[in-house]
Amino acid sequence: MSDQPSPQSLRTEAIETLLIEKKLLTSEAIDTVLTTFSEQVGPMNGAKLVARAWVDQGFKARLLEDATTIVQEYGFEGGQVDKLIVKACSESVHHVVVCTLCSCYPWAVLGLPPRWYKDPGYRSRIVREPRKVLTEMGLTLPDTTSIKVWDSSAEIRYLVLPLRPAGTEDLDETALAELITRDAMIGVAAIETPS
Repeated sequence: MSDQPSPQSLRTEAIETLLIEKKLLTSEAIDTVLTTFSEQVGPMNGAKLVARAWVDQGFKARLLEDATTIVQEYGFEGGQVDKLIVKACSESVHHVVVCTLCSCYPWAVLGLPPRWYKDPGYRSRIVREPRKVLTEMGLTLPDTTSIKVWDSSAEIRYLVLPLRPAGTEDLDETALAELITRDAMIGVAAIETPS
């Protein structure tokens, strides 16, 4: 792997420098945005919701009924959750999320969307052949598990409540949250049992 910066990194740095020189942007503003997306917006927010739902059945019921209100209660920043719906996986049904039109995605609870989420191949194939796409991404589900694909839009965003892995009964909410990945909350990965 090369130590050379990518063309995208060079372009980004050049644009940032120019905007600062022209006094259209400050270094502090850039730092604020980076801090927001690395520390306040992201999959750790969604992981908090999932972990809480795993340990608190009353919270889980509320989350499945009205996730939008719960996100507002938590005060998560980052937008894109004006209407959030959570779909809980079970042994018989697995949920996966896509945006077939573009890349609608709940930033406040999942952070920046992964590159593959915006890829036309994922967006078209996950709807037509979800089992095959999930297997290609490393998630093999039993044939007895049905797969439901949820199409996010500008009006509605989805979050998957993955199955809690076996062997985590003694873990507290904080430890559980550390196991939860963005990909599991999109529905393209399972949560691994800690070793």
